[in-house]
Amino acid sequence: MNPDLIREILSTKFEQFEKLKTSPLGKFLITGLVKYEGEKWVRHRRIINHAFHAEKLKQMLPAFSTCCSELIGRWEKFVHPGGTTELDVWPEFQNLTGDVISRIAFGRSYEEGRRIFQLQMEQAKLLILASQNVYIPGSRFLPTPLNRQRKQVDREVRFLLRSMIEKRETTIKSGEKVGDDLLSLLIESNLKLFKEHEKLKNGGMTMEEVIEECKLFYFAGQETTNVLLNWTIVLLSMNPSWQERSREEVRQVFGENSPAFDGLNQLKIVGDI
Repeated sequence: MNPDLIREILSTKFEQFEKLKTSPLGKFLITGLVKYEGEKWVRHRRIINHAFHAEKLKQMLPAFSTCCSELIGRWEKFVHPGGTTELDVWPEFQNLTGDVISRIAFGRSYEEGRRIFQLQMEQAKLLILASQNVYIPGSRFLPTPLNRQRKQVDREVRFLLRSMIEKRETTIKSGEKVGDDLLSLLIESNLKLFKEHEKLKNGGMTMEEVIEECKLFYFAGQETTNVLLNWTIVLLSMNPSWQERSREEVRQVFGENSPAFDGLNQLKIVGDI
């Protein structure tokens, strides 16, 4: 895969590549930047990019480290001294990635973020059930048990997100210091754009659009990272020599200390996995 071609498509020729149309039910889970096209896509991407600069991501490393330490601590309790333990890592990594996203996306409000993660997982299961049947246009408006449950989950997710967004906006507008979580950075960038283009109708994102981008954080980050971690564990279990080489490299770079951002680039073997 050529990085230069990807950059060209995403930066200069994005208008020539139309996005696939999905079932209307998909809006309950996947909307935001991944669905937009044209000027709206450009505007949202400009606002969101502010939260993904290298220096911003560097400040999120403590959240990654905390979540991983908690996971390892929990696993250590499962291991029997002198014996072996079988552990299903799929749900473990699901919880890990959900916890990480909750912390880096919502900072001090990560407990509410965990609830959103649970609701998004429930919504995904409901959509999987719906995808197993032929979609009949207009059927999503019928008051069936699945449709009512889908809408109820969506309402709760939106309520939680709207509450957090309103609190952050109030804090930022009052001049108080906010955290470096993705939600705060996104709102700061959005308010700044609104101020710079206050005479334009489409200067920034609306409340509903910010909610959709927050929902997308979960879907885009949680499932992909979860699958990557699981496949990494499978491949490492099939190649024990790489396990030893990776452990030794981590020991050499960090010793007994927690991983630091500046040392990650030195992990050549881990980076090749």
